[in-house]
Amino acid sequence: MSFPKIIGIGSPLVDVLSNVSEEFLSTEIDGAKGGMEMIDNDQLTSILDKLDNKELATGGSAGNTILGLLKLGAPASLLGKIGSDQRGNFYKNTFANAGADTSTFKICEDTPTGTCVSLVTPDAERTMRPFLGAAMGFSPADVSVEELEKFDHAHIEGYVLFNPELAANVLAATKEAKLTVSLDLASFEVVGANKAILPGILRNHVDMVFANEDEAKAFCDSEDPQVALDALSELCQTAVVKLGPDGAWIRHMDETVFVDAETVEAIDSTGAGDIWASGFIHSMLKGHSPTVAGQIAAKCGAEVVQIMGANIPDSTWTKINEFAKSFKLENK
Repeated sequence: MSFPKIIGIGSPLVDVLSNVSEEFLSTEIDGAKGGMEMIDNDQLTSILDKLDNKELATGGSAGNTILGLLKLGAPASLLGKIGSDQRGNFYKNTFANAGADTSTFKICEDTPTGTCVSLVTPDAERTMRPFLGAAMGFSPADVSVEELEKFDHAHIEGYVLFNPELAANVLAATKEAKLTVSLDLASFEVVGANKAILPGILRNHVDMVFANEDEAKAFCDSEDPQVALDALSELCQTAVVKLGPDGAWIRHMDETVFVDAETVEAIDSTGAGDIWASGFIHSMLKGHSPTVAGQIAAKCGAEVVQIMGANIPDSTWTKINEFAKSFKLENK
């Protein structure tokens, strides 16, 4: 049987990664450390002009997960909107080189490709300032059942929920196309803004949900990850509460497991949760147990935090794939 085809749905953003000092962050950048605050194109230009070091990488929550899935050998594509500019070409070419069918990208001729400045302080914490650009133009008209019917599974980033009309269309279309769905809650801001409708969305449209500690707390108003796991698993067949370096709780149907994180020296947490999801989704769709899926996901997460950005080198993906292949399917 062929591997399920996966479509990611979200905002394609080019990440501009930069190592900065605590002093730079506090004196040159408005807003709180560690958070995500939207900026406009003028603010983006101003920040970029101040940075001494810059590295480009493809980003966006769903984009990171889909690129990871491609590197793990899954047939995957991304549905989102980019600009017809240099950064847009960089993004599209990166996915094409990884084996994606890039026909699912929508093009905006009038607006630059979305760009997220990711400022990394010496403690490896990232402070994000995204300009959504062309990604903001991603609309219900860009989502069709006919296109989604070519796929078997959809991975949706939580940021889509900030656009209620788009989210409603995406959820209705994935359901009509009979896709299984995974949803990454993306940020505690997403959870807070959609708290009233999230239970219904999870119950009626989502098979697999990912939350980190902050998102889990925002969803269930408790510091206890077990409370969040209970609440989420009542709504979805598979629920994951990620605790960063402290591991992850997973519940799949009636099975609950805890998977440790690998101990590594982290230099940047950008994309860690997204790439963790790549390993987990790929393993679960392949037919592995939640325990094995969590271990492979942990390996993916451990490798990505040791580099700047979410684009793991091919040599490291080779090592990850060898690790994943060491687990035999239980029914084989």
